[in-house]
Amino acid sequence: MEPSAQQVVDALPDGVLLAGPDQRVEVVSSVAARMLGIDATAAVGQPLSDVLLLRDTEGCRWFDAHRPYDGLATRTGVPEQSWTLPDGSEVLVAARIHRPATDRPVDRVAISIRSGRGRARLDRERSDLVATVAHELRSPLTGVKGFVQAMLNRWDKLSDEQKKLMLTTVHSDSDRLSRLIAELLDVARIDTGRLQLHPRPTDVAVLAGRVVGSVGAATSRPVQLVAPDDLPRVVADPDKLTQVLTNLVENAVRHGDGDVRVMLEHDPDRAGPGGSGPTAYVVITVDDQGEGIAEALRRQVFTKFWKHGARGGSGLGLYIVGGLTRAHGGEVVIEDAPGGGARVVVRWPVEDHRRR
Repeated sequence: MEPSAQQVVDALPDGVLLAGPDQRVEVVSSVAARMLGIDATAAVGQPLSDVLLLRDTEGCRWFDAHRPYDGLATRTGVPEQSWTLPDGSEVLVAARIHRPATDRPVDRVAISIRSGRGRARLDRERSDLVATVAHELRSPLTGVKGFVQAMLNRWDKLSDEQKKLMLTTVHSDSDRLSRLIAELLDVARIDTGRLQLHPRPTDVAVLAGRVVGSVGAATSRPVQLVAPDDLPRVVADPDKLTQVLTNLVENAVRHGDGDVRVMLEHDPDRAGPGGSGPTAYVVITVDDQGEGIAEALRRQVFTKFWKHGARGGSGLGLYIVGGLTRAHGGEVVIEDAPGGGARVVVRWPVEDHRRR
């Protein structure tokens, strides 16, 4: 038995109204009726202009502003716009206009209505993102500009040591800018689902050894790697896995105290994604000896621009770790390290379990 038109529109997450060639309402979904504050059954047969009681900021009605049954014969719809319900709440409204042929009158108008709260939240998030990015870019740019200006004005008066110090600082700030831009691009790709992966069998221990050596050479803190000889390879994009390892170790060095310990182990029998059968994982564990992260804050750690303390960083490192790990079908959690401090645990599937 095929579902009726009413059952179909009632199953949709957005509100829907359908009006026929006589400009009268034929179908009102339950979501639309609730949002408009009307009785769906009583609205059927009423003029669309009387049912769709939406106004803009100047008090103009949606039906009067767009006149869906008039206008050019080539018009096929009304783009989504913000309108106000009688109770003052914002909704986003779009319409589809159907004609049997360009020389025939409109025989159906389909209108979708959805809450504007999601868009308002998105607008706030975008504003926060722009403000945060501007703040993060300003600091290294100010340093570069200041030192370059000083060198231009006083080059002949500066000693070789002073010149070297200034150029080294400019180089460091430039690296910081380049990395921040790369991180922002990664965040954009993760958020939009445009992350491109090139997975192949990868030796996690080899990559971890390189990362530990590189980060350890740049800090006075001990950074140790513990890995078994029989660790299986994983199917991963080696560049992305290296980025995950680098972000984890650098985060532990920057925000923790004492020794940093990186441990790799094989977990062959853990439940797979979505409660599927046993799946083999390589578990990457990074411990530090700092203050740790309170349990109430652990979900926030993997959000964009989250920072704890005053030790610098862009606040994007662990967000990228979470995004890249999930893109490969893995998971990441934060726990308490046995000796105090934070423990970040990444479970990376041995086989290809990417989210399609």
